[in-house]
Amino acid sequence: MTTQPFDNGETSSFGQLVGGIGGDIYNRTLGRLFGAGLTRGAEGADKLNASARWNSRSNQTDWRVKLTLPANGLLTEEFFGGGSNTSSNQLLQPLKAFNGIVFPLTPSIIINHTAAYNALANTHSNYPFYAYGHSEVSAINVIGSFPVQNSEDARHWVATLHFLRAVTKMFFGGGDALRGNPPPVLQLNGYGTHVFSNVPVVVTNFTVDLRDSVDYISTQQSAGGSSGINLEALYNDRNIVTNPDRNSTWAPTDSQFNLTLQPIYSRDSVKKFSMREFVTGNLINKEGIGFI
Repeated sequence: MTTQPFDNGETSSFGQLVGGIGGDIYNRTLGRLFGAGLTRGAEGADKLNASARWNSRSNQTDWRVKLTLPANGLLTEEFFGGGSNTSSNQLLQPLKAFNGIVFPLTPSIIINHTAAYNALANTHSNYPFYAYGHSEVSAINVIGSFPVQNSEDARHWVATLHFLRAVTKMFFGGGDALRGNPPPVLQLNGYGTHVFSNVPVVVTNFTVDLRDSVDYISTQQSAGGSSGINLEALYNDRNIVTNPDRNSTWAPTDSQFNLTLQPIYSRDSVKKFSMREFVTGNLINKEGIGFI
């Protein structure tokens, strides 16, 4: 009996074990399995061609949670460099395309709005009267997982950590023209126009866990990533002093960032508030100010 061709061009003598039409059926079935990348024992393929990578989207379709510097502002050059008087900041370079940080996975966000009323207790009265005091948007808690699968992801993790360190510090010392200024006001975006759209926030607190039960991936915050790292030399005790690859950084394959963001509005911004415009949804992002 002749062999039957598989769908991927291979041939098999499996049909010799069964006769007639049954052999043809078995050969066609195995052909489809082999064409799908499965072996004779139905084991999965050893190598996958797909790989995770960071990607940017247009403003019309990107609803991911982002915490960024104001667009086209002076702070962009201060943080990422590349201006007339500064060189490119390789440490934060992975975040430059987004002008800040983007959560790779959908984070957990807790928001809290408060309307405060003052109790006016009258003498010999069973029930106090309540007078409205003020409304407040309390701090927003953002809890997001940050998986790292390769050295490029590790570069983003290191840049995200350093960015959060920077935005929780004031401008101080040296010949910095911005010295004396408080930490920058950032913009929170996510989930479309009517959830978070350019909401001005400051980072009041952040935590990240470096777990002992996960692997760590090496990377370098220089152009080209960590492609030039010599791991054999890195672990060689004889070269530990002179080895230039010791400049590398290690990022956990799984960690969690916990951010506390306080919405903050200037007096000029509050003057532009209109209750009528707010309830119709027209004040969500008026003049670049995201009222929530």
